[in-house]
Amino acid sequence: MPAHGVVQSPVLVGRDDMVALAGRRLAGAADGAGGLLLVAGEAGIGKTRLLGVIARRARAGGFTVVRAAAFPGDAQSFAGLLLDLAAELTAAGEPALSRLGRGLSSRARAISAADGDAHHRRRLLVQDLADLLVTAGSGGPVLTILEDLHWADDLSLDVLGHLAGRLATRPMLVAGAYRSDELYPGLPMRELRARLLAQRLAEEIRLTRLTSVQTATMIGATLGRPPPASLVAAVHDRSDGIPLHIEELLAAVGAGAPTPQSGPAVRAAAVPDTLADAVLSRARHLAARTRAVASAAAVIGRSFDFDLLTAVTGADPAEVAAALRELQEAYLVLPGADAVTFDFRHALIRDTLYADTDLPARRRLHESAARTAAQRGYRGAFVSAHFEQAQRAEHAYRHAIIAAREAAAMSAHGQALELYRRAVRNLPPGLAPPERAELFAALGDEAAAADDNTAAAEAYRIAHEVAVGAGAARTAAALAPRMVAVAHLLGDGLDARVRTLRGALDSLDGVIGADLERARLRSAMAAAYMLDRRLDEAIDHAERGRAESLRIGDEEAVLNADATLGSVLVFAGRMDQGWPLLEGAIARARGTHQEAEAARGYRMIGSCASVLVEYGRAEDWLTEGIRYAERVELWNHRHYMASHLAHVQWAVGDWQTAGRTARHALADGRGGVTTRITARYVLGYLALGRGDWEAAAGLLGEALAEGERMAELQRLSPPLWGLAEAARLRGDHDAALVLCERGRHASADVADAAYLFPYLLTGVRAHLARGDADAAHAWSERAGALIEARAIPGTLPAIGHARGLVLLARGDASAARSALEPAAESWRAARRFWEGAWALLDLAEVAAATGRHAEAGRFLDRVRAGAARIGAVPLADAADRLAGRLPDAADRPAGASGRPAGPSGRDRPRAPWHPLSAREFEVAQLVAGGLTNRQIAERLVLSPKTISAHIEHILAKLGAARRTEIAAWCATIRRDPPPER
Repeated sequence: MPAHGVVQSPVLVGRDDMVALAGRRLAGAADGAGGLLLVAGEAGIGKTRLLGVIARRARAGGFTVVRAAAFPGDAQSFAGLLLDLAAELTAAGEPALSRLGRGLSSRARAISAADGDAHHRRRLLVQDLADLLVTAGSGGPVLTILEDLHWADDLSLDVLGHLAGRLATRPMLVAGAYRSDELYPGLPMRELRARLLAQRLAEEIRLTRLTSVQTATMIGATLGRPPPASLVAAVHDRSDGIPLHIEELLAAVGAGAPTPQSGPAVRAAAVPDTLADAVLSRARHLAARTRAVASAAAVIGRSFDFDLLTAVTGADPAEVAAALRELQEAYLVLPGADAVTFDFRHALIRDTLYADTDLPARRRLHESAARTAAQRGYRGAFVSAHFEQAQRAEHAYRHAIIAAREAAAMSAHGQALELYRRAVRNLPPGLAPPERAELFAALGDEAAAADDNTAAAEAYRIAHEVAVGAGAARTAAALAPRMVAVAHLLGDGLDARVRTLRGALDSLDGVIGADLERARLRSAMAAAYMLDRRLDEAIDHAERGRAESLRIGDEEAVLNADATLGSVLVFAGRMDQGWPLLEGAIARARGTHQEAEAARGYRMIGSCASVLVEYGRAEDWLTEGIRYAERVELWNHRHYMASHLAHVQWAVGDWQTAGRTARHALADGRGGVTTRITARYVLGYLALGRGDWEAAAGLLGEALAEGERMAELQRLSPPLWGLAEAARLRGDHDAALVLCERGRHASADVADAAYLFPYLLTGVRAHLARGDADAAHAWSERAGALIEARAIPGTLPAIGHARGLVLLARGDASAARSALEPAAESWRAARRFWEGAWALLDLAEVAAATGRHAEAGRFLDRVRAGAARIGAVPLADAADRLAGRLPDAADRPAGASGRPAGPSGRDRPRAPWHPLSAREFEVAQLVAGGLTNRQIAERLVLSPKTISAHIEHILAKLGAARRTEIAAWCATIRRDPPPER
């Protein structure tokens, strides 16, 4: 092998299992069962080589093979990867593929004029593009190879995500490669990969570095002879087992005739991690014209076409063609998808040649590339990037603005944000204030859409300052609602947000033509007060904003105001007005394809009904809303509604389903804080209801901490109540009362009843447990007054329930019964399991106190049945404690928790799983099924520590020493176990 020659291993080393897997997936695709195969690994690890092997196998098997790649900077482009694929398809020999390529390019470049909001238009585009791609091919199987997905734009990746779910019934295999070491937070590919793997819509091959033995095999195959051990050790040490580094290192030191002395030469070679010196040592042997062409190609990018390269260099086409042949012979450049496209062999090679080009030359070449690309109709993102590198700020700004607006129009927020940032970096010094304010406002909008709220707040601040300085009162006022929205997410309190909005309203005094701004400021004021549950102020501003929006015909603002006002009205107890407003807003938003507003409406009506104890309404709207959000792909709304559906399922006593729904919402919630809080406190409720105090404290504490950071009643009050109830159930009544007082104070600040009602009963029970009926009565009066004032139907049973508990404690059993019976019936009608079950237990106490022991037993049986059905251990224990105080308790058979049953169970045989409790028997059955402690904990939504304690108790009660003995005992139990929980 000559010094500085081309080095490439003739065989693929260490990848046999991966090639075999790809072969199986190709066979499946040939039979009509396609899929998505992801190839992951660091730079130089051999992803392209593996894809090449897969492509050769596919062609040999009769597949049509098409390929495309993303390139640095594509994340700021619009459909860059798809357009590259379209170009490959258009150039294909088959007419069907050529038509597909032209259709794909035309649809991706078109800006839809369809009705509806930007999200609706973006979703239709994604669906159309996926529909086109799934038809690729002319009857035979297709392999589509997509390289460097870590650089891909989010529109292209959205399409890939849609395509993945449809490949299982198509003769198409998509193989996509990406750098695993460059999946930084915020990259579209990072999120897509996580979702596809979690949903099992893709498989992943992860390429690892070669071992020393594999390195020796590769060197031997490359050189055609066994290498000396010293050479292998030196190459492996310097290359870290990365195949590309191995090849370039061998080429750099000219290891054609390996000897024992070759090792020191390799160790002495100056080859950094980027391989710059190895690449440049080869490039120095190129002709001067070829080196110049290589520099121009590196400036254009990882991929380039012949015509653009010729124009940029200014050279004769024949000279450029000759230079490209030399670059191919040096294995620096490879032929691309068609006769006029070329790619650098690896991005590392392009980066090295680019860095070695003098800065003045680079700038000249960038400017030439930008001007030529602009004349030929290239996308604004590509053109603006080259103008920026050429230091032509005015041109870079103009093209970046155009591209950013195009991306924003299709909800490509990531690309739009980066393009607006480029425009800011290249801001012309004499830009007029209105245009400057518009730029920063747009930057803020895209940052907010991308959840970069800090950047959004700063951009809005600059835009506002510019508008105020220019005397543009309407422009400045229009920014205030957006400023307040991000300020809320960053933790600003209500007072600060209201000051901003009031200041904006005041600034419009006497300003003609500002009706639209005034109406939207009123709506923003209503939303601010609503989030803090200041209902009266919210209603006032919402009604005024809605009236103004109707008068000026701003339908989008009317929809938003209706959803806000409807939510506030139902929390204020005005159900007959609120629910119709919410339902009407959803219907109108759906009818006009305002998908974001429709999803917001579903979210608000469903969550309101969930909190306001209207569980039938909540189930209907949340279920429908989840389906709608899935269909229109508004995932944040979907997951939030799922977390509230889990709350409803907990409330009605469907605890097994609630746990599953909440866990899925937490896993799929993609970081949404409101979803995370809700799902965690639902799981915390389930844990406390099952007596798993450790898990309850962790989940509820995490939810409370996040709720406190948001400083919103609706986020912090539910987990705070869970902690109070858990403290009460554990017997820590002082702690329960402290937490209850915190909850009452938070609600009292805003005259809330919806979040307060559970605290009423927890506080009364805690006071009574401390033997202070007077304090319980005083607490009931303070908390009950707020609930009674709002008169929300679903919360009112708590008042009578609390009164009955106090009366019972004071010895007036008859009056207690009169208060508790309607409360219990109301909880039953509302399907509120937790309070309803405790109300039955309270009625059993009344019956026992008045000597009606059979009646008490019947109530206890109902409580035990409900507790056993869902695994409510503290409730079952409370029933057992009461049963134990009844006459002849020692003679009664065991109840749900292994203690004596009530009198009505006198003639009933003991539970078939005696001496275990119902929960212990459930754990025993899972042990018998071979599950580990962790698997049992996941199944029952308990902590592994709690499961270990249960198993210790089971072993002790059975006199057993091993898990196999538990399984053997379970096999002797012939009766059915308690219903699944």
